[in-house]
Amino acid sequence: MRVLLAILMSAQAPAAPAPAAVPFDPAAAYITAGQDEPGYRSWYLAAPWRAAQVKTFNDYLNSAQVGGVLPTWQLLRTATSWADCGGQPFEIPPTEEWPHIVQTLRYVHDYVIPAVGPVEPVSGYRNPTLNQCAGGAPESAHKHYSAIDMVPLRPMTREAMMRTLCPAHSEHGAAYNAGLGFYAFMRFHVDSTKYRRWNMDPAVAAECPPLIQPEDIATVGQPLPQATTPPQPVIATTPVPPAQTPTTPQAQQH
Repeated sequence: MRVLLAILMSAQAPAAPAPAAVPFDPAAAYITAGQDEPGYRSWYLAAPWRAAQVKTFNDYLNSAQVGGVLPTWQLLRTATSWADCGGQPFEIPPTEEWPHIVQTLRYVHDYVIPAVGPVEPVSGYRNPTLNQCAGGAPESAHKHYSAIDMVPLRPMTREAMMRTLCPAHSEHGAAYNAGLGFYAFMRFHVDSTKYRRWNMDPAVAAECPPLIQPEDIATVGQPLPQATTPPQPVIATTPVPPAQTPTTPQAQQH
């Protein structure tokens, strides 16, 4: 009787709830409080002159026909380690550096977003002091506002992200002088300083079309072809953000 009672009680016990699915949010690994949207609003309102600066920058992007490719406020994010370095979470780059981001945004619009879907910038301009503290390369493209570090917002694996971005870069990157690099987790880098690629997983790199410039020593994971002919030449939103829209040690950043 006791055994039968135990069986009946067990059968009536409610099933344990299934664990909630963890949402895909790769930006959370890099964006801390203060560099999120509420942090941007606080930064924006903390100094009266920032409204005019942001509007001027936003107008410049619109005049260059790259406004709205990515949210303007996210393009002003500095370094992930801004707080540890005593820097600002957001910064308006010097005006002489603004032209450098235009070609990068064109490449993002033409060949990054169509490949992996929406992306979120996690780091853009880094002034020389912040770039050094953050571990950036001495001639980092971030210092000249040519570079954007991003994460994809559509769920995918790191390997799938590489396999998707790499062929487009091999085919079209030279025309944009596009650099493509990969860092920890889902973070990747695009600039328009020099056609090159680095930090790819070896297995994925073996599947990726090689770059057409064998002399480029920045190509990581790509065996240099024994070419006998010279390499082919490279062919040559609103100021206030709209409502919609564990840091890992990284290799030296470009």
